[in-house]
Amino acid sequence: MHWISGLDGGPRRVNHASVAIDDYLIYTFGGYCSGEDYRVSRPIDIHVLNTNTLRWSLLPMPKNQKYPQVPFQRYGHTAIAYENKVYIFGGRNDEMVCDILFCFDTRTNEWSTPQVTGNLPGARDGHSACIKDHYMYIFGGFEEAIDQFSCDVHVLDLKKMEWNYIHTLGTPPSYRDFHTASVINNRMYIYGGRGDLHAPYHSQEEIYCPKIVYMDLKTNQWIMPTTHGKQPIGRRSHSAFVYNGLLFIFGGFNGILDLHFNDLHCFDPAKNVWHECLTHGTKPKIRRRQSCIVIGSKMFLFGGTCPSSNSSSSTSPTQLIDYNDTHVLDFSPSLKTLSMLAVLRYNLDQSILPREIRFEIRMMVQANSISRPLTNMG
Repeated sequence: MHWISGLDGGPRRVNHASVAIDDYLIYTFGGYCSGEDYRVSRPIDIHVLNTNTLRWSLLPMPKNQKYPQVPFQRYGHTAIAYENKVYIFGGRNDEMVCDILFCFDTRTNEWSTPQVTGNLPGARDGHSACIKDHYMYIFGGFEEAIDQFSCDVHVLDLKKMEWNYIHTLGTPPSYRDFHTASVINNRMYIYGGRGDLHAPYHSQEEIYCPKIVYMDLKTNQWIMPTTHGKQPIGRRSHSAFVYNGLLFIFGGFNGILDLHFNDLHCFDPAKNVWHECLTHGTKPKIRRRQSCIVIGSKMFLFGGTCPSSNSSSSTSPTQLIDYNDTHVLDFSPSLKTLSMLAVLRYNLDQSILPREIRFEIRMMVQANSISRPLTNMG
Protein backbone atom coordinates (compact mmCIF):
# COMPACT_ATOMS: atom_id res chain seq x y z
CA MET A 1 0.00 0.00 0.00
CA HIS A 2 1.36 3.35 -1.07
CA TRP A 3 0.12 6.92 -0.57
CA ILE A 4 0.69 8.19 -4.10
CA SER A 5 -0.78 11.69 -4.05
CA GLY A 6 -1.73 14.48 -1.66
CA LEU A 7 -3.28 17.62 -3.14
CA ASP A 8 -4.64 20.81 -1.58
CA GLY A 9 -7.37 23.03 -3.00
CA GLY A 10 -10.37 20.67 -2.90
CA PRO A 11 -13.63 21.23 -1.01
CA ARG A 12 -13.04 22.37 2.57
CA ARG A 13 -15.52 20.07 4.30
CA VAL A 14 -16.18 18.28 7.60
CA ASN A 15 -18.89 15.68 8.29
CA HIS A 16 -19.81 15.46 4.61
CA ALA A 17 -21.26 12.34 2.95
CA SER A 18 -19.80 10.76 -0.19
CA VAL A 19 -20.44 7.97 -2.71
CA ALA A 20 -18.78 6.46 -5.78
CA ILE A 21 -20.57 6.68 -9.15
CA ASP A 22 -19.65 5.16 -12.56
CA ASP A 23 -16.39 3.64 -11.29
CA TYR A 24 -14.48 6.92 -11.56
CA LEU A 25 -16.53 9.74 -10.00
CA ILE A 26 -16.99 10.60 -6.34
CA TYR A 27 -19.95 12.76 -5.33
CA THR A 28 -19.75 14.46 -1.95
CA PHE A 29 -22.75 16.18 -0.40
CA GLY A 30 -22.78 19.08 2.04
CA GLY A 31 -20.76 19.04 5.21
CA TYR A 32 -19.56 21.69 7.62
CA CYS A 33 -17.04 24.44 6.91
CA SER A 34 -15.83 26.91 9.52
CA GLY A 35 -16.94 30.46 8.87
CA GLU A 36 -20.21 29.55 7.14
CA ASP A 37 -23.54 30.32 8.82
CA TYR A 38 -25.44 27.08 9.43
CA ARG A 39 -28.40 28.87 10.98
CA VAL A 40 -29.41 29.96 7.48
CA SER A 41 -31.18 27.38 5.33
CA ARG A 42 -29.78 27.10 1.80
CA PRO A 43 -29.57 24.28 -0.78
CA ILE A 44 -26.97 21.60 -0.15
CA ASP A 45 -23.86 21.83 -2.31
CA ILE A 46 -22.43 18.94 -4.34
CA HIS A 47 -18.77 18.51 -5.26
CA VAL A 48 -17.55 15.89 -7.73
CA LEU A 49 -14.07 14.36 -7.93
CA ASN A 50 -12.91 12.84 -11.21
CA THR A 51 -10.60 10.15 -9.86
CA ASN A 52 -8.84 9.76 -13.23
CA THR A 53 -7.59 13.36 -13.20
CA LEU A 54 -7.90 14.14 -9.46
CA ARG A 55 -9.82 17.30 -10.38
CA TRP A 56 -12.70 18.62 -8.26
CA SER A 57 -15.72 20.51 -9.60
CA LEU A 58 -18.77 22.11 -8.00
CA LEU A 59 -22.11 21.18 -9.53
CA PRO A 60 -24.38 24.13 -10.34
CA MET A 61 -27.24 24.67 -7.93
CA PRO A 62 -30.49 23.17 -9.27
CA LYS A 63 -32.75 25.66 -11.03
CA ASN A 64 -36.41 25.93 -10.07
CA GLN A 65 -35.89 23.55 -7.13
CA LYS A 66 -35.86 24.46 -3.46
CA TYR A 67 -36.47 22.97 0.00
CA PRO A 68 -38.22 20.68 0.82
CA GLN A 69 -37.53 19.10 -2.58
CA VAL A 70 -33.83 19.96 -2.29
CA PRO A 71 -32.13 19.21 1.06
CA PHE A 72 -30.80 22.15 3.03
CA GLN A 73 -27.04 22.37 3.59
CA ARG A 74 -26.22 19.98 6.42
CA TYR A 75 -23.67 17.86 8.25
CA GLY A 76 -23.84 14.51 10.05
CA HIS A 77 -26.02 13.00 7.30
CA THR A 78 -25.49 9.82 5.25
CA ALA A 79 -25.42 9.01 1.54
CA ILE A 80 -25.66 5.71 -0.34
CA ALA A 81 -25.64 5.04 -4.09
CA TYR A 82 -28.10 2.74 -5.86
CA GLU A 83 -28.65 2.54 -9.63
CA ASN A 84 -27.03 5.91 -10.40
CA LYS A 85 -29.07 7.63 -7.73
CA VAL A 86 -27.90 8.89 -4.36
CA TYR A 87 -30.11 8.70 -1.29
CA ILE A 88 -29.52 11.22 1.50
CA PHE A 89 -30.95 10.70 4.98
CA GLY A 90 -30.69 12.60 8.24
CA GLY A 91 -28.23 15.27 9.22
CA ARG A 92 -28.68 18.77 10.56
CA ASN A 93 -27.77 22.42 10.42
CA ASP A 94 -27.52 24.62 13.51
CA GLU A 95 -31.30 25.01 13.70
CA MET A 96 -32.91 21.65 12.95
CA VAL A 97 -32.48 17.95 12.22
CA CYS A 98 -34.06 16.28 9.19
CA ASP A 99 -36.01 13.03 8.72
CA ILE A 100 -36.84 13.42 5.00
CA LEU A 101 -35.42 10.96 2.46
CA PHE A 102 -33.92 12.77 -0.54
CA CYS A 103 -32.89 11.29 -3.89
CA PHE A 104 -30.36 12.85 -6.28
CA ASP A 105 -30.32 11.55 -9.86
CA THR A 106 -26.74 11.73 -11.15
CA ARG A 107 -27.97 11.48 -14.76
CA THR A 108 -30.28 14.51 -14.63
CA ASN A 109 -28.76 16.37 -11.65
CA GLU A 110 -32.23 16.71 -10.17
CA TRP A 111 -33.52 16.19 -6.64
CA SER A 112 -36.68 14.43 -5.54
CA THR A 113 -38.30 13.29 -2.30
CA PRO A 114 -39.53 9.72 -2.81
CA GLN A 115 -42.87 8.83 -1.31
CA VAL A 116 -42.09 6.32 1.42
CA THR A 117 -44.27 4.12 3.60
CA GLY A 118 -43.78 2.02 6.70
CA ASN A 119 -42.18 2.70 10.07
CA LEU A 120 -40.03 5.76 9.39
CA PRO A 121 -36.91 6.39 11.50
CA GLY A 122 -36.86 9.59 13.52
CA ALA A 123 -34.77 12.62 12.59
CA ARG A 124 -31.13 12.07 13.56
CA ASP A 125 -27.52 12.83 12.83
CA GLY A 126 -24.30 10.90 13.41
CA HIS A 127 -25.96 7.66 12.29
CA SER A 128 -24.61 5.23 9.70
CA ALA A 129 -26.03 3.99 6.40
CA CYS A 130 -24.92 1.13 4.20
CA ILE A 131 -26.41 -0.86 1.34
CA LYS A 132 -26.85 -4.56 0.63
CA ASP A 133 -28.62 -5.48 -2.61
CA HIS A 134 -31.56 -3.02 -2.73
CA TYR A 135 -31.79 -2.46 1.01
CA MET A 136 -30.43 0.58 2.85
CA TYR A 137 -29.68 -0.04 6.53
CA ILE A 138 -29.66 2.79 9.08
CA PHE A 139 -28.08 2.23 12.50
CA GLY A 140 -27.68 4.40 15.59
CA GLY A 141 -27.10 8.13 15.69
CA PHE A 142 -28.55 10.78 17.96
CA GLU A 143 -32.31 11.30 17.73
CA GLU A 144 -33.40 14.89 18.11
CA ALA A 145 -37.04 14.38 19.12
CA ILE A 146 -36.24 12.22 22.15
CA ASP A 147 -32.79 13.74 22.79
CA GLN A 148 -31.20 10.29 23.02
CA PHE A 149 -28.62 8.08 21.39
CA SER A 150 -29.98 5.20 19.32
CA CYS A 151 -29.00 1.56 18.82
CA ASP A 152 -31.91 0.73 16.51
CA VAL A 153 -31.74 -0.67 12.99
CA HIS A 154 -34.08 0.55 10.25
CA VAL A 155 -34.10 -0.73 6.68
CA LEU A 156 -35.44 0.88 3.52
CA ASP A 157 -36.47 -1.29 0.57
CA LEU A 158 -35.33 0.90 -2.32
CA LYS A 159 -37.61 -0.89 -4.79
CA LYS A 160 -40.78 -0.59 -2.72
CA MET A 161 -39.72 2.58 -0.89
CA GLU A 162 -40.87 1.00 2.34
CA TRP A 163 -39.25 1.53 5.74
CA ASN A 164 -39.17 -1.21 8.37
CA TYR A 165 -37.89 -1.36 11.92
CA ILE A 166 -35.78 -4.50 12.42
CA HIS A 167 -36.37 -6.51 15.57
CA THR A 168 -32.89 -7.91 16.07
CA LEU A 169 -31.65 -10.91 18.01
CA GLY A 170 -28.68 -11.03 20.37
CA THR A 171 -27.02 -8.10 22.12
CA PRO A 172 -26.87 -4.99 19.93
CA PRO A 173 -23.95 -2.58 19.95
CA SER A 174 -24.23 0.05 22.67
CA TYR A 175 -25.98 3.35 21.97
CA ARG A 176 -23.70 5.51 19.85
CA ASP A 177 -23.20 8.10 17.13
CA PHE A 178 -20.42 8.89 14.66
CA HIS A 179 -19.53 5.22 14.24
CA THR A 180 -19.17 3.38 10.92
CA ALA A 181 -21.13 0.57 9.28
CA SER A 182 -19.69 -1.58 6.49
CA VAL A 183 -21.17 -4.53 4.62
CA ILE A 184 -19.01 -7.58 3.90
CA ASN A 185 -20.88 -10.53 2.41
CA ASN A 186 -24.09 -10.78 4.47
CA ARG A 187 -22.81 -8.98 7.55
CA MET A 188 -23.06 -5.36 8.62
CA TYR A 189 -19.97 -4.52 10.70
CA ILE A 190 -20.25 -1.71 13.25
CA TYR A 191 -17.09 -0.15 14.59
CA GLY A 192 -16.37 2.74 16.94
CA GLY A 193 -18.48 5.77 17.67
CA ARG A 194 -19.20 7.88 20.72
CA GLY A 195 -21.29 6.36 23.49
CA ASP A 196 -22.24 7.68 26.90
CA LEU A 197 -21.86 6.27 30.39
CA HIS A 198 -25.54 7.08 30.98
CA ALA A 199 -26.79 6.05 27.53
CA PRO A 200 -29.18 6.44 25.90
CA TYR A 201 -28.98 9.88 27.51
CA HIS A 202 -26.29 12.41 26.65
CA SER A 203 -24.46 13.35 29.85
CA GLN A 204 -21.05 14.39 28.42
CA GLU A 205 -19.47 11.31 30.07
CA GLU A 206 -18.29 9.74 26.85
CA ILE A 207 -17.24 6.14 26.26
CA TYR A 208 -15.45 4.71 23.23
CA CYS A 209 -15.96 1.01 22.60
CA PRO A 210 -13.04 -0.61 20.70
CA LYS A 211 -14.95 -3.82 19.95
CA ILE A 212 -16.26 -4.74 16.51
CA VAL A 213 -19.81 -6.08 16.23
CA TYR A 214 -21.74 -7.36 13.25
CA MET A 215 -25.35 -8.06 12.37
CA ASP A 216 -26.10 -11.09 10.22
CA LEU A 217 -28.34 -9.62 7.52
CA LYS A 218 -30.05 -12.96 6.92
CA THR A 219 -30.96 -13.71 10.55
CA ASN A 220 -30.89 -10.15 11.99
CA GLN A 221 -28.74 -11.43 14.85
CA TRP A 222 -26.03 -9.35 16.49
CA ILE A 223 -22.70 -11.06 17.13
CA MET A 224 -19.55 -9.77 18.83
CA PRO A 225 -16.72 -11.98 17.55
CA THR A 226 -13.66 -12.79 19.62
CA THR A 227 -10.85 -10.98 17.84
CA HIS A 228 -7.08 -11.29 17.88
CA GLY A 229 -4.20 -9.00 17.03
CA LYS A 230 -3.75 -5.29 17.64
CA GLN A 231 -7.18 -3.68 17.63
CA PRO A 232 -7.46 0.10 17.19
CA ILE A 233 -8.06 2.42 20.12
CA GLY A 234 -11.77 3.23 20.41
CA ARG A 235 -12.67 6.32 18.40
CA ARG A 236 -15.40 8.28 16.67
CA SER A 237 -15.64 10.26 13.43
CA HIS A 238 -13.21 7.86 11.75
CA SER A 239 -13.63 6.34 8.29
CA ALA A 240 -14.22 2.71 7.37
CA PHE A 241 -13.89 1.17 3.91
CA VAL A 242 -13.79 -2.30 2.40
CA TYR A 243 -11.24 -3.66 -0.07
CA ASN A 244 -10.88 -7.30 -1.14
CA GLY A 245 -13.12 -8.48 1.68
CA LEU A 246 -11.08 -6.68 4.36
CA LEU A 247 -12.31 -3.86 6.58
CA PHE A 248 -10.05 -0.82 7.00
CA ILE A 249 -10.29 1.90 9.65
CA PHE A 250 -8.59 5.28 9.24
CA GLY A 251 -8.20 8.24 11.59
CA GLY A 252 -10.79 9.53 14.03
CA PHE A 253 -10.84 11.03 17.52
CA ASN A 254 -11.00 9.78 21.11
CA GLY A 255 -12.45 12.44 23.41
CA ILE A 256 -11.41 10.74 26.64
CA LEU A 257 -7.77 10.56 25.57
CA ASP A 258 -8.11 13.83 23.63
CA LEU A 259 -6.33 12.24 20.67
CA HIS A 260 -6.72 12.54 16.91
CA PHE A 261 -5.41 9.72 14.72
CA ASN A 262 -4.03 9.10 11.25
CA ASP A 263 -3.35 5.40 11.69
CA LEU A 264 -4.68 2.73 9.34
CA HIS A 265 -5.95 -0.58 10.70
CA CYS A 266 -7.22 -3.69 8.91
CA PHE A 267 -9.71 -6.30 10.13
CA ASP A 268 -9.89 -9.70 8.42
CA PRO A 269 -13.44 -11.04 8.99
CA ALA A 270 -12.46 -14.52 7.84
CA LYS A 271 -9.89 -14.82 10.64
CA ASN A 272 -11.22 -12.18 13.08
CA VAL A 273 -7.74 -10.67 13.20
CA TRP A 274 -6.74 -7.00 13.50
CA HIS A 275 -3.43 -5.55 12.39
CA GLU A 276 -2.04 -2.07 11.89
CA CYS A 277 -1.11 -1.38 8.28
CA LEU A 278 2.33 -0.35 7.14
CA THR A 279 2.09 2.08 4.23
CA HIS A 280 4.64 3.80 2.03
CA GLY A 281 4.65 7.42 0.95
CA THR A 282 3.48 10.50 2.83
CA LYS A 283 0.35 9.70 4.79
CA PRO A 284 -2.36 12.27 5.59
CA LYS A 285 -2.16 14.35 8.75
CA ILE A 286 -4.17 13.38 11.82
CA ARG A 287 -7.88 14.12 11.44
CA ARG A 288 -11.49 13.20 12.04
CA ARG A 289 -14.75 13.59 10.07
CA GLN A 290 -13.12 12.96 6.69
CA SER A 291 -14.46 10.84 3.80
CA CYS A 292 -12.79 7.71 2.42
CA ILE A 293 -14.11 6.14 -0.80
CA VAL A 294 -12.71 3.09 -2.63
CA ILE A 295 -12.73 2.93 -6.44
CA GLY A 296 -10.91 0.05 -8.08
CA SER A 297 -7.62 -0.54 -6.28
CA LYS A 298 -7.41 2.97 -4.82
CA MET A 299 -8.89 4.74 -1.82
CA PHE A 300 -9.57 8.47 -2.01
CA LEU A 301 -9.52 10.47 1.24
CA PHE A 302 -10.59 14.09 1.49
CA GLY A 303 -11.55 16.72 4.02
CA GLY A 304 -11.85 16.44 7.78
CA THR A 305 -10.64 18.51 10.69
CA CYS A 306 -7.79 18.38 13.20
CA PRO A 307 -5.82 20.53 15.66
CA SER A 308 -4.30 23.50 13.86
CA SER A 309 -0.90 22.70 15.35
CA ASN A 310 -1.25 19.13 14.02
CA SER A 311 -0.51 17.84 17.49
CA SER A 312 -2.68 14.82 18.23
CA SER A 313 -4.79 16.56 20.90
CA SER A 314 -7.06 19.56 20.98
CA THR A 315 -9.32 20.40 23.88
CA SER A 316 -10.88 23.58 22.50
CA PRO A 317 -12.84 23.54 19.23
CA THR A 318 -11.32 26.92 18.37
CA GLN A 319 -8.02 25.11 17.89
CA LEU A 320 -9.34 22.97 15.05
CA ILE A 321 -8.75 23.63 11.35
CA ASP A 322 -10.77 22.24 8.44
CA TYR A 323 -8.91 20.50 5.61
CA ASN A 324 -9.28 20.88 1.84
CA ASP A 325 -6.81 18.18 0.82
CA THR A 326 -7.25 14.99 -1.21
CA HIS A 327 -5.10 11.89 -0.72
CA VAL A 328 -4.85 8.69 -2.74
CA LEU A 329 -3.90 5.31 -1.27
CA ASP A 330 -3.01 2.72 -3.91
CA PHE A 331 -3.46 -0.80 -2.56
CA SER A 332 -1.47 -2.35 -5.39
CA PRO A 333 0.58 0.26 -7.26
CA SER A 334 1.64 -0.73 -10.75
CA LEU A 335 5.19 -0.48 -12.05
CA LYS A 336 4.02 2.54 -14.05
CA THR A 337 2.77 4.29 -10.90
CA LEU A 338 5.95 3.48 -8.96
CA SER A 339 8.02 4.80 -11.85
CA MET A 340 6.09 8.08 -11.92
CA LEU A 341 6.63 8.42 -8.17
CA ALA A 342 10.36 7.88 -8.73
CA VAL A 343 10.38 10.63 -11.37
CA LEU A 344 8.88 13.00 -8.81
CA ARG A 345 11.01 11.87 -5.91
CA TYR A 346 14.31 12.24 -7.75
CA ASN A 347 13.23 15.24 -9.86
CA LEU A 348 14.07 13.43 -13.10
CA ASP A 349 13.83 14.96 -16.57
CA GLN A 350 10.28 14.48 -17.89
CA SER A 351 10.80 15.91 -21.37
CA ILE A 352 11.49 12.51 -22.92
CA LEU A 353 8.34 10.95 -21.47
CA PRO A 354 5.16 10.49 -23.52
CA ARG A 355 2.69 13.36 -23.24
CA GLU A 356 0.11 11.15 -21.52
CA ILE A 357 2.59 10.18 -18.81
CA ARG A 358 3.63 13.80 -18.26
CA PHE A 359 -0.05 14.71 -17.88
CA GLU A 360 -0.61 11.97 -15.29
CA ILE A 361 2.44 13.09 -13.32
CA ARG A 362 1.24 16.69 -13.36
CA MET A 363 -2.19 15.66 -12.06
CA MET A 364 -0.53 13.83 -9.16
CA VAL A 365 1.02 17.06 -7.85
CA GLN A 366 -1.08 19.94 -9.17
CA ALA A 367 -3.37 21.41 -6.53
CA ASN A 368 -7.06 21.99 -7.10
CA SER A 369 -8.45 25.52 -6.88
CA ILE A 370 -12.05 25.42 -5.66
CA SER A 371 -11.51 25.73 -1.91
CA ARG A 372 -13.41 28.22 0.16
CA PRO A 373 -10.87 30.59 1.79
CA LEU A 374 -10.01 29.70 5.37
CA THR A 375 -11.44 32.69 7.26
CA ASN A 376 -11.41 31.36 10.81
CA MET A 377 -11.02 28.18 12.75
CA GLY A 378 -13.68 26.01 14.31
